[in-house]
Amino acid sequence: MNTLLTFSLPLLFSSLVWSGYLEYDQDVLIPDDWNHGGRVDPTDQLELTFALKQQNSNLLESILGLVSDPDSGLYGKYLTLDEVSSLVRPSKLTQKVVHHWLQSHGITNCLTVHTQDFLQCSMTAAVAEKLLPGSNFHRYTRDGHSVVRSSAPYSVHDDVHEHLDFVGGLHRLPPKGQDLSQTSSHREMKQSEAEVHLGVTPAILRARYNLTAADVGTAQNNSQAVAQFLEQYYSPADLAEFMGMYGRSFQHLSQVDRVVGTQGEGKAGIEASLDVEYIMSTGANISTWVFTNPGRHESQEPFLQWMILLSNMSDLPWVHTISYGDDEDSLSTAYMMRINIEFMKAGVRGVSLLFASGDSGAGCRHVGKENSFRPSFPASSPYVTTVGGTSFKNPFKVTYEVTDYISGGGFSNVFKIPDYQASAVDGYLKTTAATLPPQAYFNTSGRAYPDLAALSDNYWVVINKVPVPWVSGTSASTPVVGGMLSLINDQRLLQGLPVLGFLNPRLYKLKGKAMFDVTEGCHLSCLDEQVQGQGFCAAPSWDPVTGWGTPNYPELLAALLAE
Repeated sequence: MNTLLTFSLPLLFSSLVWSGYLEYDQDVLIPDDWNHGGRVDPTDQLELTFALKQQNSNLLESILGLVSDPDSGLYGKYLTLDEVSSLVRPSKLTQKVVHHWLQSHGITNCLTVHTQDFLQCSMTAAVAEKLLPGSNFHRYTRDGHSVVRSSAPYSVHDDVHEHLDFVGGLHRLPPKGQDLSQTSSHREMKQSEAEVHLGVTPAILRARYNLTAADVGTAQNNSQAVAQFLEQYYSPADLAEFMGMYGRSFQHLSQVDRVVGTQGEGKAGIEASLDVEYIMSTGANISTWVFTNPGRHESQEPFLQWMILLSNMSDLPWVHTISYGDDEDSLSTAYMMRINIEFMKAGVRGVSLLFASGDSGAGCRHVGKENSFRPSFPASSPYVTTVGGTSFKNPFKVTYEVTDYISGGGFSNVFKIPDYQASAVDGYLKTTAATLPPQAYFNTSGRAYPDLAALSDNYWVVINKVPVPWVSGTSASTPVVGGMLSLINDQRLLQGLPVLGFLNPRLYKLKGKAMFDVTEGCHLSCLDEQVQGQGFCAAPSWDPVTGWGTPNYPELLAALLAE
């Protein structure tokens, strides 16, 4: 039910695309798990975000390519926030037209950002509906959490259409947390064998990826971060307990250095705890920040708020890991294109953005009687590094890794394949041609993901002072890879080298060197007669289930320290 409107809207509004509908292909259906709380009062205050058209986005992309390519003379020569701002700042005309439009509706309570390409404005619901014809604001609740969104598409005046990318706060609901505790009935305990373990802990990860007790951070100017968009928070007491139980064999920190945003109240969330505990035990002894979103206004989009924060902070951690995603087809093209520019703005500053690939395998989209795979965004963005998931071949021994059947992966239906991965993807499509799913299910010319992977199955997490087993998902593998990249940044900084920044161009040039190749297993997809629940399968070299495989840390460190 939730996808019907995505296809009908472009047909309905195709003639109106140039008549003010900035996001004509945005899915505006409210999912069934949100309860309708009625129309908002016309005097209720809303906070909407106006994404002003930027300048020089093509030049920004070129610069990102140069500073991220180890064969370029500009490799590692990153820009400051002021330099990024000078490059992308909206034209004076754009700023004047948008400000005048808002002021003509009596909207004067607005905040901007350093790059001047976002405006966040407060107004009543009545004013918002007049400003944005077609919009219709309602309140929706789920699990005690309330949001305000429009149940219909919005338009803007023709005069401002060319000066805006989108307006945030009308669509796009906060994601629902994954059920990360997956007690798998098909995995039986085998406690009699040698080197047995009962789940993934920091010690198991260090053993598998060849990190020693000496592999901890020591550089003063290094930091890493996790970003969270769910209504949950990590518990400092749980983090201290986790490190006391599982961090004894290596030097570590037991406290987060900085929380940006407001921590929620109530019990700690399992995903928040997982992210913080594993980035801090893998990227051990490195200053860690947590970006968190509770306490925001009902009409704000949590992910967008984080992106705006990055646009406004001159001092940022070098590595960010994010376990968040939406179906590509549920988002407007205008929104995704603009978010990609935000990713590029981070990349040219030397920031590495790592996103979880998702926990639905290739995904599945049902349209009429036809099925196709369902890529996820931002996992499918060409400007981030996407992390998939693996399992041990024997779940209770430190063995080689195979595909975790939930590991998100596939091909974008929106973004074309970037140059840095073209030959790797072409190699996969050619060598596996005989066993690939039918081509009607995926776009062979789209950006392919993930880029690499790590263990994502059967983690131990401390939550509410209790160790909890069987926690799984690519939201486990992503902070683990992030922690390892932070350790490599640490060594680069100690040697006077620039940080890694946007990793993909360099990662693909390694062609699998320094990685444990994962060649067994497939991930899940549509349950139908044609593919029978099977998506793509792992293969030698790069594949759309585990990317280049999982890191062999000492070899990856050596490869990424070489100039």
